[in-house]
Amino acid sequence: MTTAFVAATTTASATATAAEPLPGITPRAETPVLHDDDAGGNADADDPAIWRNTADPARSLVIATAKEGGLRAYDLDARPVQSVAAPPAEGPDDAPGRFNNVDLVHGLKLPSGAADLAVTSDRGHDQLRFYRIDRDRSGGPLTDITDPAAPPVFSADQAEVNEQRTAYGLATWQDKASGRSYALVSRRERTSVALLELLPASGGKVTYRKVRTLDLPSSFRLPNGTSWSPCAEPGELPQVEGMVVDPDNGTLYAGQEDVGIWRMRADLTGKPELVDKVREYGVPGVYDEETEECEAGADPGYGGKRITADVEGLTLVNEEDGDGYLLASSQGDNTFAAYDRELSDRNEYEGGFRVTPAGGALDGSEECDGAAALNEPLGPKYPHGLLVVQDGHDAPGDGDRPATNFKFVDLGKVMKTLDD
Repeated sequence: MTTAFVAATTTASATATAAEPLPGITPRAETPVLHDDDAGGNADADDPAIWRNTADPARSLVIATAKEGGLRAYDLDARPVQSVAAPPAEGPDDAPGRFNNVDLVHGLKLPSGAADLAVTSDRGHDQLRFYRIDRDRSGGPLTDITDPAAPPVFSADQAEVNEQRTAYGLATWQDKASGRSYALVSRRERTSVALLELLPASGGKVTYRKVRTLDLPSSFRLPNGTSWSPCAEPGELPQVEGMVVDPDNGTLYAGQEDVGIWRMRADLTGKPELVDKVREYGVPGVYDEETEECEAGADPGYGGKRITADVEGLTLVNEEDGDGYLLASSQGDNTFAAYDRELSDRNEYEGGFRVTPAGGALDGSEECDGAAALNEPLGPKYPHGLLVVQDGHDAPGDGDRPATNFKFVDLGKVMKTLDD
């Protein structure tokens, strides 16, 4: 969540919570807590992906980013299986590796054969990194196969990398027509989204090439004729982080954090459409340098009614008949919004829910960043699929230490709640 927008969202969040109570769903398990401090290795839970082991679904994995803490793999009991360190800084004055988002590529054709990969955005180095998934490999299921010559995604040189307007949000996509695999990558503090084709490199490694870039708006014309931009620290534009591609029709959904959810072609051609707006859309704000927050003005009433800034993790729940849901983390009020996946229904709102505590030792999800859903059987623990959500404030916590982790939720409960 952007620090600058906290003050502007408080009133809207409280009003939304009181006016629209949503059903609660309890998690079944949670991963060990991560601490974003020196003692905790600066590990901060952010974004998950779910890899299904087709040979033995009960031995599937959740692969998740921990920012400077690198990459984690968990089993379906939420127990750690492997920890992969982020790469070190290029030099003593350069930024260290920082894994922001993760997604999966299935069956990428390599000289050694087809491989499933975990793909991460390394914000610290402005790169993508690739990890081959082999559940039975000794030493852990993830193997780094990133081409050492992989270029920066957005930056021209190391000086630009160090400014950290770098690779941020991430979604993968396989074009059914061509069979080619791609990653869509957003840029921190900018509105850009880049389309990268994933390519085999020498020595069994993987690299990428940039195909095109699309810039979403940073300023919006309001019905009263005025122009509005979300309040932010000077020089920052409204960035995108949460993204997901519908594999059946090649539609990209992108969450512009302080604006709303965009729908567009995954090849970044055509005109993006705004599916829904955050409640704070159109609210004027003035950034206060001392508090590093925005002082919000009067709400002109142009915002949406379902999501409170920031809009964060986006994920799809696919159903065999082509139906299903687009789920979005409404970070500002600790809820999740569900939209109809079908384009013919124009992604209409279908309901929402919260992930609430299951007991004193197993809390819910607050200020959720990333989320991932898989509507396929995953053995006896999750026969109806799995939803994994980040928890930005794990309880009971450890004093004043930052504490984050991931909650595992029975997707069957989510579907029943939304279908009721």
